[in-house]
Amino acid sequence: MTDAQPEVTSEQVDAVIRSRGFVVLMLLAAFVGVVVSLAAWLFLEGTVQLQQLLWEDLPGDAGWDGGPPLWYLLGVLGLAGLIAGLAIARLPGGGGHVPAHGLAAGGGPPQGRALAGVLLAALASIGFGVVLGPEAPLIALGGGLALATIRRSRREVPDQAQLVVAAAGSFAAIAFIFSSPIIAAILLLEATGLGGARQRLVLIPGLMASAIGSLVSIGIGSLSGLSSADYALGPLTLPAFDQPTVTEFLWTIVLPVAVTIGALAIVRLGRATHRLAAPRPLVATPVAGLLVALMAFLYGQSTDESPVAVLLSGEEQLPGLVAQADTIAASTLVLLLLFKGLAYGISLGAFRGGPTFPAIFLGAAAGILAQDLPGLSTTPAVAICLAAATTAVLRLPLSSVVLAILLTAEAGSGSAPLIIVAVVVAHMTTLAIENRRTLRERPVEHALGEQPATG
Repeated sequence: MTDAQPEVTSEQVDAVIRSRGFVVLMLLAAFVGVVVSLAAWLFLEGTVQLQQLLWEDLPGDAGWDGGPPLWYLLGVLGLAGLIAGLAIARLPGGGGHVPAHGLAAGGGPPQGRALAGVLLAALASIGFGVVLGPEAPLIALGGGLALATIRRSRREVPDQAQLVVAAAGSFAAIAFIFSSPIIAAILLLEATGLGGARQRLVLIPGLMASAIGSLVSIGIGSLSGLSSADYALGPLTLPAFDQPTVTEFLWTIVLPVAVTIGALAIVRLGRATHRLAAPRPLVATPVAGLLVALMAFLYGQSTDESPVAVLLSGEEQLPGLVAQADTIAASTLVLLLLFKGLAYGISLGAFRGGPTFPAIFLGAAAGILAQDLPGLSTTPAVAICLAAATTAVLRLPLSSVVLAILLTAEAGSGSAPLIIVAVVVAHMTTLAIENRRTLRERPVEHALGEQPATG
């Protein structure tokens, strides 16, 4: 274990920010924001086009109106597992961060073949329809590409400044998919756990890069941006909700506990899958792909819905799901939560991608299922369950609050206090369950209160 870097004082940070070198660093961050945003757009467009080819165009051309047959599901997702398994096993870096462990943004950004392995594993996973989102690979892409860009320049950049610019690249990539520099900043700062005066050294260039990323996405003046409509996550169309009732507040205490227990069961499935898959990715990842295909097929056979509803990360399907809130059958929602939850858990442990978007989707689905509870309506139910599911999976309470408020913003301000309470309850429930599990797994002598011997 290496020693932690010495903490810098606020005065030292102020001196750095006032220096001429910091102006150069800001210009580098702005340039990196443009480069990374273009790369993020190419990656996201590539995954979306591949998804459309595999799950819309080819099945449509074949006339499979009710969804693709089992052999097609098995073939596509088995191939996804084979490609991802090869990237994990044969390229350095193991295909990047394992999503079963949440959303991590620490450590050095991947370079060279390691970055290629991350992108290949993510493309095979997300593009082929596995139940994962693109945010974790985007963090790696942003940081790795930013670092490669400044290292190829002729200007000498200190190592510490290189890491700051690499972080700015991750800010820009995340801002592109959320179309919001604020969410990018909160998500990454909370995921890295960076605090103190040093935080400002990363935050200011990061905000610059993420603002550039958002401008590339939405455009400026007469210049149109690069369209992110196919994958960007924006506010949901929910019924207006301006003031919560006492009953809705009471449900905010109860529902997050139930949602957290379900979400943690999915995470535990993901971690168990990872323990099985890690020693043998070339075998286990294709098998995991076949199991995900089987979950989709069983859902299609059990309902009148397409099996594709169980696949993909969910951000494209989420607006349609919310629009059907008053018409979708409760039995269909239960089966969707069951089969997509199982597919999500398997994907978390065997494939590579981000855990955020499927958690949001499943939380919203749970909210729609809960909307008919006494004294509860659609908007608060979706807000409460969405916030709780995201908190349980990501373990990032502040980011979960901001994401849930963003997604329910168009319905009014009534959901905000319920979201905050739901996040707190979900976070405390998560800690209680995890701590209880840790106590059960301790050695017997620790559980009896004996202190380990010290040499």
